[in-house]
Amino acid sequence: MAISVEQSEKDILRVAALARRDALSVQERASAALAIAGHLPPLDIGPSTVVAGYAPIRSEIDPVQLMQKLAGRGASLALPAISSRNAALVFRQWTSGDALVRGLFGISEPSAAAIEVIPDIVLVPLAAFDRAGHRVGYGGGYYDRTFARLRQLKPVTAIGLAFAVQEIPQVPALSHDVRLDFVLTETDIF
Repeated sequence: MAISVEQSEKDILRVAALARRDALSVQERASAALAIAGHLPPLDIGPSTVVAGYAPIRSEIDPVQLMQKLAGRGASLALPAISSRNAALVFRQWTSGDALVRGLFGISEPSAAAIEVIPDIVLVPLAAFDRAGHRVGYGGGYYDRTFARLRQLKPVTAIGLAFAVQEIPQVPALSHDVRLDFVLTETDIF
């Protein structure tokens, strides 16, 4: 399979943005996660709202404080699970403190026994983003496939979570790339 110019450019942007993210100290990451939990876009959160986050890997921003804040406003929580390669993610109910299992690629996720849910809001990890809401992920296409599937079922709000150092001027968006509704950093809401 030939690699497109846009894809190779995304690969270069991904490597550079991840290097900037990796360079942040543990304290800078913790402070940023706390700051993100302190400011939210205008969201209608109620008892029937399902918010899906993620279990952070490597140097990703930790969404747990934000998720707990949303749960305090009445939302139910969920985490993604990879059911198989090249498939959309599934989301399973999760409460802070629930045990997680190692899934495909070693990523922590709720066990298969957890109830599957369809989220209203999905918090999305990313490598890089621009102010137009385009993101560079990790190259697997999981979130693009997931949003394509979910949005056939109902409206779903996509919120990217990132450190400010992950912002780039412009992401070379491809036709299948799903645009985020919001991006939250420790300093801004886009």
